[in-house]
Amino acid sequence: MKLIIQIPCYNEAETLEIALNDLPKHIDGIDEIEYLIINDGSADNTVEVARNWGVHYVVNFRQNKGLAKGFMAGIDACLRNGADIIVNTDADNQYNGADIEKLVRPILDEKYDIVIGERPIDQTEHFSPLKKKLQHFGSWVVRKASKTDIPDAPSGFRAYSREAAMQLNVTNEYTYTLETIVQAGRNKIPMGSVPIRTNGELRPSRLFNSMMGYVKKSMFTILRAYIMYKPLKFFTILALVPFLIGMGIGVRFLVFFAMGEGGGHIQSLILSSTLMILGFMTFIIGILADIIAANRKLLEDIQKRVRKIDYDQTAENAKSKVEEA
Repeated sequence: MKLIIQIPCYNEAETLEIALNDLPKHIDGIDEIEYLIINDGSADNTVEVARNWGVHYVVNFRQNKGLAKGFMAGIDACLRNGADIIVNTDADNQYNGADIEKLVRPILDEKYDIVIGERPIDQTEHFSPLKKKLQHFGSWVVRKASKTDIPDAPSGFRAYSREAAMQLNVTNEYTYTLETIVQAGRNKIPMGSVPIRTNGELRPSRLFNSMMGYVKKSMFTILRAYIMYKPLKFFTILALVPFLIGMGIGVRFLVFFAMGEGGGHIQSLILSSTLMILGFMTFIIGILADIIAANRKLLEDIQKRVRKIDYDQTAENAKSKVEEA
């Protein structure tokens, strides 16, 4: 059983070694632990610090591509190098490295394929009261969208089985944390959470410049992911609003018409027709989107099979080279 711990990095030379030193060297049930960093266009000596420490793999981007692309590049590299379990953590040592054992244990016990660390948000001193409330609200929205019970959706401290990692797809350029939960929930991938500890803040978060910017990007990411996996339900609800308003206005016109006063309310009939047509067209868009979503599921299944063949062959070749050496 091979575990690879991946760390996305962007100018993390000052904190990376602290985070690396905190990572476990042995976990019961794991035969081999390796370490990987994703250098997301760092301008400092992040890579040098990582290599001097002894990380096994470095994924390099020449320019900054963002957390979502970095995360997926790391997942790809981990799978190609034969990881049975992948753990993602941060380079600022936000999470307690010893808790990685808590993350991987449910996967080793075959209880879950994805495990997310639940931070003690209310007890985290460097979180402002507003941020705490927004973290809880965002997690609640994700739970509703994904039909899961994950209490800390924005947490980046998480573990994936090889099977689950092969099914991941991140289409937004902001963050992987929210979209992957919605995706996993809608695809019925076994997923759970465990309580974890956090360390003191070494540097401010670089994921967002302002709280409102974080909220807007997060809500857009959640909404986009939900539309991708439940388009018919979303557009049906959206279509009902103009359709029912138009129907109400139409009934009002019929009442006036029955009273012999319809001539003065022709504009109501036009408005009613327009709104009902708008609602109907929105519903048709939902049907088309649902057909596209069904096609996407087929493509995801094909992608998973291709990935399995590709990654398993690559991992086997790498293993053979090591044995020959």
